[in-house]
Amino acid sequence: MEKWHENDNFWIDFAPKLFTEDQWANAVKDVTNIISLLNMHKGARILDLCCGPGRHSLEFSRRGYKVTAVDRMSKYLVALREKANKENLTLEIIQEDMRSFLNPASFDVVLNLFTSFGYFEAEEENIKVLENIYASLRENGQLIIELMGKEVLARIFRERDWHEKDGVIYLEERKLNDNWSWISSRWIRIDGTDRREYTITHRLYSGVELSNLLKSIGFSDTKLHGSLSGIPYDNNAERLVAVATK
Repeated sequence: MEKWHENDNFWIDFAPKLFTEDQWANAVKDVTNIISLLNMHKGARILDLCCGPGRHSLEFSRRGYKVTAVDRMSKYLVALREKANKENLTLEIIQEDMRSFLNPASFDVVLNLFTSFGYFEAEEENIKVLENIYASLRENGQLIIELMGKEVLARIFRERDWHEKDGVIYLEERKLNDNWSWISSRWIRIDGTDRREYTITHRLYSGVELSNLLKSIGFSDTKLHGSLSGIPYDNNAERLVAVATK
């Protein structure tokens, strides 16, 4: 049975909700924060794993970094290549699943942003993603994962949300499962008489759970933050951001 994250129709139908104009604009600030948080050197080689339409890949490339952008969605990657060509940017763009992508000892930094980790019901598949990342990093290379942590979700949880954009209505209904280890969401898109619905599921991690998982892979040092700007992971955290060093 096809999983939601392997369904191209979902990523196409909900692209306007996921990648808004504000999200594109925020990528500039995100990249500035990441460079500061990781103390990145000019010309570092970066893997943007699950790059989506390439908001961060493009911005890092504009700043002179060597970027490899990986995603499984061909339509996103075609659009990314068009944007890069229009700006005369040089990016390596690869279509591949994050469970299989591996390029040993090739990257100074690996990015996994915008809750792009924990998609897989079998935890060994999520672990495989981290093992591939670890192997793809150079010695002392850094991984940054940015997602919605359990602690933050507990504070802001809403069972239902909806909003309208360009006459299209988007609804989301969320349910927590398996003792806070899993979240299941119904995403509904209504455009006139056209109604489309998907069930989105992914694994949830607390700060300590994610930190321990990264340490079990072999990362020697893991620090947690509450946003890409580096605020503490405490009761005021906005997101769960883990920075792990090989």
